[in-house]
Amino acid sequence: MAPKTPGAVKVDAPGPEPVEPDEPTDSRYPVWIKLYDTVDADARSTILARLDALSAPPLISIILPVYNAPEHFLRQAIDSVRGQLYRNWELCISDDHSSEPYVAKVLEEYRVLDDRIRVVYRDTNGHISACSNSALTLASGKWLCLMDHDDLLSEHALAMAVLAIDEVPDAGLLFSDEDHISGKGERAFPYFKPDFDPLLILGQNYFSHLSMMRSDLVADVGGFRTGVEGSQDWDLVLRVLEQIEPSQVIHIPHVLYHWRSHAESTASSISAKPYVVEASRRVVQDHLDRIGIDATAKNIPGTSFNRILWNLGDNPPRASVIILPRTGPRLCRCIDSIRIRSTYPNMEIVLLDDGGFRPPMREYLRDHGEGLTVIAHDADISDSAQRNLAVAAASGDFLFFVHDDVEVLSDSWLEEMVGVLQYPGVGAVGAKLFYSDLTIQHAGLILGIGGTVGYPHRQYFDRLSPGYFGRLMLTQCASAVSWACMGVRRDAFDAIGGFSEEHFTGMFGDVDFCLRLNQAGWRTGWTPHAELIHFELPADTRATDGENAVRFDRDIRMLRSTWGSWIENDPAYNPNLSLAHETFPLAWPPRKTLV
Repeated sequence: MAPKTPGAVKVDAPGPEPVEPDEPTDSRYPVWIKLYDTVDADARSTILARLDALSAPPLISIILPVYNAPEHFLRQAIDSVRGQLYRNWELCISDDHSSEPYVAKVLEEYRVLDDRIRVVYRDTNGHISACSNSALTLASGKWLCLMDHDDLLSEHALAMAVLAIDEVPDAGLLFSDEDHISGKGERAFPYFKPDFDPLLILGQNYFSHLSMMRSDLVADVGGFRTGVEGSQDWDLVLRVLEQIEPSQVIHIPHVLYHWRSHAESTASSISAKPYVVEASRRVVQDHLDRIGIDATAKNIPGTSFNRILWNLGDNPPRASVIILPRTGPRLCRCIDSIRIRSTYPNMEIVLLDDGGFRPPMREYLRDHGEGLTVIAHDADISDSAQRNLAVAAASGDFLFFVHDDVEVLSDSWLEEMVGVLQYPGVGAVGAKLFYSDLTIQHAGLILGIGGTVGYPHRQYFDRLSPGYFGRLMLTQCASAVSWACMGVRRDAFDAIGGFSEEHFTGMFGDVDFCLRLNQAGWRTGWTPHAELIHFELPADTRATDGENAVRFDRDIRMLRSTWGSWIENDPAYNPNLSLAHETFPLAWPPRKTLV
C-alpha cells in the first residue's frame, strides 16, 4: 500500500489507475469469473494430479515486505499463500519496523502456525527496497515470487507457475495476468496482457504481478536496488531481463494475482507521490544506458508511463518515404503534408507513377516536382510488386511506405519511427493512423479477429483515449502493422526478399511481410507518437466488392493456411480477449482453459 510514513510502498502497478476499455463487457466480469476462472473440484483434482507427476518440484520463495498493513488485509494475504494448491513454498516476510503493534503479533501467530513462514524484523524503517532485500536473506528457493502485503494470490497461482516452468527448463522470468480486488473481495479491472514485449516494458511495468524470477539471476544483479522505491519491482525485472533471452520469459494467460484497490492504493494517490513517477522514469533510463541505447526516457504527464525519445545524432540515417498511388485525388495533399510537416533532416520522397495520374497531378509534378524521385511504371503489377519496385530506386537505409491518402499530423513522425527501428531486433514499425474524425483507424494489427485480421481500438477510441490499460499511449510490439504507413529497415527488407509477389500481393500483404520478418528473427513495433490521418472510410469495401471478392476469398484461405497458428494465438493479444470485436472485450469462452 502507500502508507503515510515511509515503508513497504505498493506502487509497481501497470498504470496510475485501471483504464476501463468497455463498460458493458467489464460489468460482466463476475459472470466470466464464475464460468471460466473458478477452480472447481474437477479442476483442482486435475491440477494436483499434474503437480504429483512432476519429477523435481522447485521450492518457491515468496518475498513479502510488510509495513503497517491493515490487519485484515495482511491476514488475507498470508492466508492466500497458505491456501495454495502447490505446497512446496516458503513465505519470507520482512517487517520494515512497523509502528503498529498488531503487525508483529499477526506475523508471530502465523510463524508459529506454519513452519514454512519465516520472518525477519528490521531495526529501522528502510523503505521497500531495503525491506525486500531483508526478505531475500530468508529465501532458499530456486524461484522467487514477489507479493505485496495486502494482495491475494489465486489458489492455483503457484501451481500454474510451476507447471509452466516445467515446460521451459531454462526459464528465468515469469509473469501472469492480474486483476484488482476491492476491500469487499469484489474482483474487477482484469489486465489481460500480451506475451513478452521488449518495447512495452520500457513504457509500462506490465509484468507487475504475478512476477517470478529465478533466484540465481536475482542474486547476480544484486537484488532490489535502493533509491528507486515505487518502481523497485520494475527495476528488478529490467535488470533480470538483461541477463536472459526472450525465449526464457514465460507469460501465463490466467489471472493469478489480485491487486488490492482501496482508498490508500497507488491508483488513487500516485499524483501525490512525484518520487514514484521519477522512479518509473529513472529505472527505464538506467536500463537504456546499461544496454547501450542512446535514448531518453520521459514521463507521460498524469501517468507513471514513459515515452522513449530516440537520439538520432547529428547525422541521422537516410529515410526514403515511398508513396504508392491508390486514390489519386489526395496525392498532392499527401506529398505537401510530408514536405511541410516533417522535420526529419535527411529524407527523400519516392513516388511511383503507375500511369493513372490525372492532369492536376501532372501539373503538380511539373510545378512542384523538385526533390521528388518519380518512377514511371504503367504495367499492371500488384501492390507488393509496386513496393518492391520503388525500393530499388530508393537510397535510404530506412524505408517508409505510405498510401497516397495519408496526411502527416505529428511533425516528428519520422524521427519517432526511425528511432523505434534502431531498437535492437526491430525490423518494421507502424504508426498511429486516424480516420478523418480522429478516431483510431490503426494501432497495430491483431490476427484472428473476425477469423482474419482486426484493428485494435478501431473507431471506439479517439486521439485522446488512453486505450486498453494505457496501450494507446505506449510504444509496443505488434504481430503486424498496416502498410498504409509502415517503416522498415532496409537490411530486414532485403533479408526476407521484400514483399511477396507470389501469394499475398494485395490483401494481407502487410501481415505476411511482418510475420515473415518475425520468422527471420525481427520484431515489428508500433508507436503512438507518429500520428497521421488515413482518409479511408471505416466501411471501405472496395477490396471485397465485385471481381475483388474472388481475390479476397483466395487471400483469406492463403492467410489461414500459411499463418494459421498466429490466427489461433496472436502473442501480442491474449486468449482471454474476444476475437469477435476490436475493443478488447472478454472472450466467451477464453481460448485457453485453466486445465
